[in-house]
Amino acid sequence: MKRAPRTRARLVAVLAASAMLSAACASNDDGKPAQQTKAERGRYTFGALGKQPDAGEPVRGGTLRFADYAEARSLSPAVTYATGASGGSALAAVYDVLMRYDTAAKKYEPWLAKSLESSADLKTWTLKLRDGVNFSDGTPLDADAVVASIAWYQKNKGADTALLAPNLASTRATDDRTVVFTLRTPWATFPAMLAQAPGMIVAPAAYATKTFEPIGAGPFTLGSYAPQEEMVLKANKKYWKGEPYLDALRFSWPQSDRSKLDALNDGTVDVTYMRSPDVVDDAVHEKHPGELTLTGLGNMVTINTRAGRPGADLRVRRAMALALDPELDTARAYNGKGLPGKEIFPPESRLHSSVKPLGVDLDGAKKLLGEAKKDGYDGALTYMDGTDPVSRAKAVVTKAMLERVGFKVTLDLVPSIADRTAKTYVEHDFDISRGAASISESDPYHRLQSVLNSQSYGNPGGYRNPKMDALLAELQRADGDAETKRILDRVQTLFNEDVPLVNLGASAAFTAWGTNVHGIVPTDEYMALFGEAWISK
Repeated sequence: MKRAPRTRARLVAVLAASAMLSAACASNDDGKPAQQTKAERGRYTFGALGKQPDAGEPVRGGTLRFADYAEARSLSPAVTYATGASGGSALAAVYDVLMRYDTAAKKYEPWLAKSLESSADLKTWTLKLRDGVNFSDGTPLDADAVVASIAWYQKNKGADTALLAPNLASTRATDDRTVVFTLRTPWATFPAMLAQAPGMIVAPAAYATKTFEPIGAGPFTLGSYAPQEEMVLKANKKYWKGEPYLDALRFSWPQSDRSKLDALNDGTVDVTYMRSPDVVDDAVHEKHPGELTLTGLGNMVTINTRAGRPGADLRVRRAMALALDPELDTARAYNGKGLPGKEIFPPESRLHSSVKPLGVDLDGAKKLLGEAKKDGYDGALTYMDGTDPVSRAKAVVTKAMLERVGFKVTLDLVPSIADRTAKTYVEHDFDISRGAASISESDPYHRLQSVLNSQSYGNPGGYRNPKMDALLAELQRADGDAETKRILDRVQTLFNEDVPLVNLGASAAFTAWGTNVHGIVPTDEYMALFGEAWISK
């Protein structure tokens, strides 16, 4: 590659899917070959791991069994939040993606598209489509279909509509194979949108009636679906890259990451996706082949900064930040496994900042809290989290860390992800709560904009600073790693000053597979593509 308001129900549905990313940190239970050795404090080398034996020429047949993290209860890209942690790989199997993120080369490349080129000012992007690509119903995937699909996605309030709508001035088909995107502002990582849900092009027939039908141009089509049990996708023999080697994909959703790893080890599943730090650590040490993915702000404490809440006072926010210790949190919740740290991007990240984050300073925290109390604050805080064992462990250690400097913490443990999401994102009924932003290495702007921009639906704490909004606008148009990192240094500096939230660590997600599984292609948002996958005998 060269260079609208939502209803409460819709918002809860979309953000609940996003909240699965944070729930992944609460579901603990109880490349490059040979580069997965852990270093001090459980740090990792990210990317392709494990040794994949050479099995020769691909063979046809078989069903690939995938123990996935979360169920895609709808195959509509406008309903399901398309990430590897929320059913996105199943959607990618049905629709494919216009662009793919090459995790090894660290750049976006055409996939379903033939090319994508930008103007010098990064405000006009011209997409060329491949010849001869059809949807599974036989109709052509042409420029009109792309324009209509993206319009349908936004009309139905797909998760990225909040990012697309203010930025996308027009989407036009200039001929059968060309789509021109005109943006209101320069956007260097715009290709990311076409590698995610908006780039999963839906056939016109899919939404022609009131009942949505999952019709795409991907390597598989829907075979059968039993909610909470399994989803089976069957091979699309007319797939544009050639008939898939596999006969079918079977998705299931075991509740615990430990059971997924056990199933991979005993051969009852072929692929699995894991996020629980202790299980990921074991899987990496067992040297399974797979893709280990890093995300920033993977274990954070969200602070409600709105008027009337304790977090509206900067002194209180800074006292929280200075009191919370990532090492203690990791030791208590994850048996010492994971990626503790307060920086937005950890040392393993290509975007790691030279600006150091706030450290742990109990005396400083006590002093700031004492000043707030002199002005009438009573020190009371309510902390919200889940009811599973790891969430309870995090709640206990968070309460202890805050109370040792003088806070009085009441725990609000809510079992339902949807209820926690509604209280956080819609009702704003919390003081502090546990969550995750899961900022990808490929497109830091996407999630930082969501969690820190003053107008974003994904900014649950209500943090507002025109300086941060301006920095995010600069980040949007930053072209290249050097410029991006310079801006991120300034973002980290302002983050330290304002304390919009407290980060306690990054996250590692592992898509692992058996040594007899070949041809899985990792892509953006820790999803996987299965059109060229096969199983050796």
